[in-house]
Amino acid sequence: MGRQVIPEDFPKNDWLGAVSGAQPKLLVRQNGERYEGASTEEARLERYDICEDLAQQLAPYTRLKMSENCWSLEEALPRLEASVAKKVHNCQWDFSAAEVTWIMKRTREVLLVPVPQSPSQS
Repeated sequence: MGRQVIPEDFPKNDWLGAVSGAQPKLLVRQNGERYEGASTEEARLERYDICEDLAQQLAPYTRLKMSENCWSLEEALPRLEASVAKKVHNCQWDFSAAEVTWIMKRTREVLLVPVPQSPSQS
């Protein structure tokens, strides 16, 4: 099986931060039992998989909401983005702002692909 390719537009999570105090500090992230000082390609691939999966789940959910409420895509997406942002803000979901932006862009792309109709719907 070939290695999965991460799209060029997927955000790179370079951890930037500042911690006050006189002593020098090192910004790290815990990954299981290890602490890492920079995002690895493996960690980026994992984040990509999570974000892509969410976009694939949000697309049919958005289609359903559009159908139930007679919303256009342009009406539905801001509501969806607000809902995602609220879950991130309330610490229900762990995504960076750049990842949320990418998820919404990807969800739009998925929604723009026509859904094939089953023979019974024709």
